[in-house]
Amino acid sequence: MRESMIYQIAIWLVPLVIAIVFHEVAHGLVARRLGDPTAAERGRLSLNPIRHVDPLGTIILPLILAISNAGAIFGWAKPVPVNYRRLRRPRRDMILVSLAGPGMNLLLAIAGVLLLAATIALSGGAESGIARFVAFNALNFIYINIFLGIFNLLPIPPFDGGHVVEGLLPRRAARSFRKLGRYSLLVLVVLLLGLPAIGIDVAGRVVSPLVDWLAAALLGLVGLNP
Repeated sequence: MRESMIYQIAIWLVPLVIAIVFHEVAHGLVARRLGDPTAAERGRLSLNPIRHVDPLGTIILPLILAISNAGAIFGWAKPVPVNYRRLRRPRRDMILVSLAGPGMNLLLAIAGVLLLAATIALSGGAESGIARFVAFNALNFIYINIFLGIFNLLPIPPFDGGHVVEGLLPRRAARSFRKLGRYSLLVLVVLLLGLPAIGIDVAGRVVSPLVDWLAAALLGLVGLNP
């Protein structure tokens, strides 16, 4: 039982931490490219997970989900600081910065597909212990990154998609829209857990089908079935 628990944590938590760290660093790198070096000044362009750990989102919640054998693992890191006013073209550049995180997750998902295909090909089916461990990590890495990418594109604050909508709205409407961010924790809980009594299940009915479809499409490109 102990070994099984450790194994579950390893094949879910490791891919999740990598995914969310790269997601946040991507935001900071694009922001620096567009004129805002705030993330670099605060040491947040590092791939060292310790610099990005949010106790609840990076450790506690993912551990609970992994130990309980949840169907999916979700988490987040401390947001990389971006100073809107230091960007060269704030409204346009904020959209690009926001899209960088989900874009990175898509690239990582593609890398996971290639790793999985290579592991299966080189091991003759990933039957050995090490190959099987790598294959499970790669498969979870694919689904975690696709889920994070799509989930973060939901067009409401505080997600990246919300920042994109804010950048596209007229300034007055954008200010009002931004105020929804004060309810970010409530929004996150509702989107993840849903409200079955009134038929709200965004993660289950909207995000998960898109994740499954995109994962199947990517795996199909290398001749693998999900």
